[in-house]
Amino acid sequence: MADSSPDLKAFLLATPFFGGLSETGLDRLIAMLIERRADRGTAVVREGEPGRSLFVVAAGTLTVSKIGETGEAIPVARLGPGDFFGEMTLIEMQNRSATVAAEEPTVLYELTAASLYTCYKSDLSAYVIVLQNINRELCRRLRRADERIATLASGRDDRGSGSRAR
Repeated sequence: MADSSPDLKAFLLATPFFGGLSETGLDRLIAMLIERRADRGTAVVREGEPGRSLFVVAAGTLTVSKIGETGEAIPVARLGPGDFFGEMTLIEMQNRSATVAAEEPTVLYELTAASLYTCYKSDLSAYVIVLQNINRELCRRLRRADERIATLASGRDDRGSGSRAR
């Protein structure tokens, strides 16, 4: 279980996932979080494997990659503190869509589907806010993907611009 320190609360409230929660709702969700650590090079989740949890990055950097047609891993995004991943498996109940691996020692907070269901049963308001936050982040990611597709289709490739995909 996660420590419920004021620093952790402030950090979580500043993330896209926990933003807007009441103190009671936040405390309830913090109590459900499981702290996980990953060493450099460790895959936290692998593309194609079953998944029933999401992760919030507390410290470290991770690479999100997809398997290409020839079997090579293609990096598609980098994640850092405050980012979250794994939410798609909670919504669509499908296998993991990508591999996420730690680039350096990383601290994560895991929220399982069972815990999210408990939140639904005990605090519907917090549950709705969390789902709205997930939906907002998915929309942001879809917009970035649309821009990337348009850029690639137009023949302009500005991957070297230094912007971080999330």
